[in-house]
Amino acid sequence: MVERFSIMASGSWSEVELEGHLVDLFEPATPNEFGYVVIYLHGVHLTRLNENEIYTRQFDERGLRVVAPMTQRSWWTDRICEEFDPQISAQRHLLQRVMPFIEERYGAKPPKIGLLGTSMGGQGALRLAFQRPHMFPVTAAISPAIDFHFRFRQGDETLTKMYRDEEQARQDTATLHVHPLNWPRHVWFCCDPADFDWQESADRLQMKLASMGIPHVCDLESSAGGHGWDYYNHMAGKAVEFIIENLDRERLRIV
Repeated sequence: MVERFSIMASGSWSEVELEGHLVDLFEPATPNEFGYVVIYLHGVHLTRLNENEIYTRQFDERGLRVVAPMTQRSWWTDRICEEFDPQISAQRHLLQRVMPFIEERYGAKPPKIGLLGTSMGGQGALRLAFQRPHMFPVTAAISPAIDFHFRFRQGDETLTKMYRDEEQARQDTATLHVHPLNWPRHVWFCCDPADFDWQESADRLQMKLASMGIPHVCDLESSAGGHGWDYYNHMAGKAVEFIIENLDRERLRIV
C-alpha cells in the first residue's frame, strides 16, 4: 500500500488504494483522545477535501481523523455502478472494505464513527444512517440530494443504468428508508433555501421525521449561494460541531 502525503494546517492528508479504489485520509496533528473517525462521502462532481482549508481546519482543531473513499457517481447506493466497480456496489465497498480498514488502522468502530456528506454524499450519509442506525448513529448531511430519482427522469446516464425506472429509484431514496421504530439517534441536515434542485426534498424529509416523532436537527433557512461549495463551506463548522458533540453523547450513553 503506497501512501502519498500533503500537509495543510497542522495535520496532513494522505491517500491510499483500497482494493484498487482511492481513499483520502486526514490525520490531525493531535488526534482526539477518544479516537473518533469521520467518514466523508463526496458529491457527484467528485470534489475531494484534501485541498479544502476550511474543512481541514475544522477536522484538525477537533482532532478528527477523516476517511474519504472515492466511489465515482455511484450515489452511494447498493447497486452496481460500472464507472466505480463492476463487481461491488459503493455501499458494500464502504461496509465491507472501508469499515474494516478503519478498525484495523485506527482501532475505531461504531459508535465512534460519524458520517458527513455533501450533495450526492449527503443523501448517501442519510440513507446509510436510516438503513443502519446502530452502525451510524451520528450523521450530518449538507445539501443532500435526497430525491435523486428526479435525475432519472432527466436521463442521468449513471442512474438509468443502475435502476429499472424512476419509481425503483424513488423507492431507494433516504426518505423511503426511514423506519418509524428504528432510527439514528443524531441526525443533522441542512439545505440552502436558494438550492432549487434539492431544498424541497430536504423539507419533505424533515416533515416526515417530524410527523413520525423522530428526533433530528435541520437548518433550511441559512443561505450562502445555493448549491455548491460556498454553502458547504459556510455550514462546515455547524456540521463538524454536531458530529463531535454527538459522538461524545454516544460515548457517554448508557446502553
